[in-house]
Amino acid sequence: MSNPVLMAIDVTAGYGDTIVLDDLSLNLGEGESISVIGRNGVGKTTLLATIMGHTTLHGGQILLADDDQSDTPSFKRVKAGLGYVPQEREIFPSLTVDENMNIGANPGEWTAEKLFELFPNLAERRGNMGNQLSGGELQMLAIARALMTNPKVLLMDEPSEGLAPVIVEELFRVMTQLRDGGGMSIILVEQNTRIALDFSKRTMVMDRGRIIFDGESEVLKREPSKLEELIGLSG
Repeated sequence: MSNPVLMAIDVTAGYGDTIVLDDLSLNLGEGESISVIGRNGVGKTTLLATIMGHTTLHGGQILLADDDQSDTPSFKRVKAGLGYVPQEREIFPSLTVDENMNIGANPGEWTAEKLFELFPNLAERRGNMGNQLSGGELQMLAIARALMTNPKVLLMDEPSEGLAPVIVEELFRVMTQLRDGGGMSIILVEQNTRIALDFSKRTMVMDRGRIIFDGESEVLKREPSKLEELIGLSG
């Protein structure tokens, strides 16, 4: 693996006094993608929220390019190179597509015009308000807004949730382009196991706030029984 761009070291975290992540460690290399899978409620979303600084950190460290971000506010983590696509999308309904995209934008490779090329549907609706978009368009906008921060690491939480299969197919076509561009590392939390295993060469399985498998996705694709044993479902 290349030099780690993101590390979580012995992280224990949760919400207030409630512990969700229990002594969890991970590392993510430059240009690497990792899929994170597991049953509902095992801590996948909390993992991303903790990396972003949205939870209570009870122990351990979060390092971004060797800089300790453990006590850093979320907005400064974005400036340092973390991009976040939350499960709820959190698009501002009374702002236009253009305005939503430019909130928190940092200078760099990703510009509005380049993203409108990547998401033609958004280009056609750039003057529309957030509450005038379909579910697929909202998800595209959430990704575009995160890319406008020009992140080193992109965190994506359940991007396919609630979307029609044809929209999911288009969305993952774009995500594959982002992955193969080589300049950005990605952590994908995804409930659709098939998509998750196809997207990343490396997959982590979580259970009860811990990582119980961290290895090649191909292993889980070849051995459905192992996948079922780890997360209680196959396919």
